[in-house]
Amino acid sequence: MRKYKIAHKFELVTIIELYAQWIREGKLVVNADWNHDLKVKFTIQDPCNIGRKSGSNKIVDDLRFVLKTLVGEENFIDTVPNRDNNFCCGGGGGALQAGFTDQRQAYGRTKFNQLAKTGAAYVVAPCHNCHSQLEDIGRLYGGNYHVVHLWTIICLAMGILGENERAYLGPDLALVGL
Repeated sequence: MRKYKIAHKFELVTIIELYAQWIREGKLVVNADWNHDLKVKFTIQDPCNIGRKSGSNKIVDDLRFVLKTLVGEENFIDTVPNRDNNFCCGGGGGALQAGFTDQRQAYGRTKFNQLAKTGAAYVVAPCHNCHSQLEDIGRLYGGNYHVVHLWTIICLAMGILGENERAYLGPDLALVGL
C-alpha cells in the first residue's frame, strides 16, 4: 500500500508490539520471578520479515523488551549481530517447504553457529518457519538449545502454562509452575 500510495485507514501491528504495549500498560501481567533462581538463559531469533524487512527495529526492540520482562534481563543473551543486521535462519521465503533440505540446512549453519555462541538454553522464535528451521539445524548440528514460541514463555511467566503445552520445553522448565 505504501509502494502504490493506496490510502487506508488501518495500522498493521504485530502481536509482539501488542504484547509490549499490554505489558507496559499493565494489561498483561507477567514477571520473571519463576526464573529468578533457575537463571535459565534465553536468546532471540529475529525473523527476517519483522527484523530486516520492516524498515525499523521497533518490533525487534519490543521483542527484546517482552522477553527480558518474562525471563529477567540478566537471563537474556543477545545474538551478535542482531536486529536488522541479524543472520537469516534459512527457513523463510518458502525454503522450509521447497524440498532443498541440504541447501537449507547448509545455509542455516551460519545461524546455528551464531545461536550456539550465545550459550543460551532456549531460543525464542516468533516465526513458525524460523522455529522449525532452528529445531532442524539444532538436531543436525548438535545444538544444545530448545526452540520455543514467545507465547509459551508468556504463559510460563503468567503461571498459566498447561501440562499439554510443555512438550518441547527442556527438563529444566517442563515442571515450572505445576
